Amino acid sequence: MKNRFLYGVFIILISLGSVYAQKSGDQASVFFTTKAKDTVRISETFNENDTTNSKGLKKQLKPIQANFKRINSITKWTSVKKKDIEGESAEGGEATFYYTDKGLEKVIARHYGEMGQKLIEYYLLNGQLSFVFEKEYRYNRPLFYDAKAMTENNDTEAFDLKKSEITMTRNYFENGNIILINATTGRGYNISADYPDEQEKNIKEDFKRLLKLAD
Repeated sequence: MKNRFLYGVFIILISLGSVYAQKSGDQASVFFTTKAKDTVRISETFNENDTTNSKGLKKQLKPIQANFKRINSITKWTSVKKKDIEGESAEGGEATFYYTDKGLEKVIARHYGEMGQKLIEYYLLNGQLSFVFEKEYRYNRPLFYDAKAMTENNDTEAFDLKKSEITMTRNYFENGNIILINATTGRGYNISADYPDEQEKNIKEDFKRLLKLAD
């Protein structure tokens, strides 16, 4: 009788541990979503220069590009806060806030989806948006579409991050207003970006929502 009782307790503890692992995203978890998401992450910008050229805006771009270089070269931060972004997709997202003694310098937002992911880097200058760098990956197949799913569906491709369509959009701000949008595909092709007012509005609204997470 005693052995049966101990066996029952053992089974309950294993079940609870399994549920906890799924909810917590622990490395031992069998919850594949978190595990896959952790291995498919767009790299943040680090120690890079912005080389976008514009003859008419060269003077205005110079302080923006210098600030971008300064911030993305920082290796030690006074404070770093991480928050979950909820409600945008089943896969969710996360935001990271980077502070120095001067205050908030940079915000990184990651948005995950079954068919792609997006990384947005916000850089501040004198407390205002200065540069916003968007990197978007559109997957060739859903994130969990493995070799088995490919075979079962008589397909010729499984999920492969290297086959993603990549779009990078650089947004330059002066005194809180967009002065230039430069968008390119992964192959280096320029994309028409004649929607500055709409783009500026969307960026500011998204950034405002992110700042509320940090409060």
